[in-house]
Amino acid sequence: MADATNSGPVRFASLAETTVEDWRRIEEIERPFLSATADRVLGHLLALRDSPASMEVGRYEHSLQTATRAFRDNQDEETVVAALLHDIGDLLAPHDHGAFVAAVMKPFISPATEWLLRHHPVFQGYFFFDKIGKDRHERDRYRGHPAFERTVLFCERYDQVAFDINYESMPLAPFEPMVRRLFAREPWALWRDREPGSQAGALSAAQ
Repeated sequence: MADATNSGPVRFASLAETTVEDWRRIEEIERPFLSATADRVLGHLLALRDSPASMEVGRYEHSLQTATRAFRDNQDEETVVAALLHDIGDLLAPHDHGAFVAAVMKPFISPATEWLLRHHPVFQGYFFFDKIGKDRHERDRYRGHPAFERTVLFCERYDQVAFDINYESMPLAPFEPMVRRLFAREPWALWRDREPGSQAGALSAAQ
């Protein structure tokens, strides 16, 4: 039987021997760690400042610029935070950064926003894939999905234009409370109440 005390970690050799009380204690111990998710996400965003300077507008500034454009276009807070964080996967998952950020944010956002984040790299490719020997119309295989047009507009209005060295982006500070509010949501609550692919936010209203 596992040993769960009030002064240290729960001890066990296999999951099969744990008890209900053990898992209650584990949840109690890990609660502060989970509540600091926003801090870790913001830290990962800040780490983009150290990514290779292959473009005049780097990944961190691109993130601020994308979020600023969404904010100034009166998008809902969830969309603005998605715009801010959409490329945080570039450091650890450069070959599939959409899936990375979608997995991080999925428990706290609507299915439509998760789909947008997961697939935005392909939709972004419409604007440059033909320059690197790929099919710029690759996004068309998703045509008909409820979030297709929302993702098209996200990339067209905010993402693909956010490389302008002369654009005056907002600093990170105004976005931080938005990030903290989003990650303070009850995980998965939006997923229990909505069908996958359902629309959310002002961006969908522009379709």
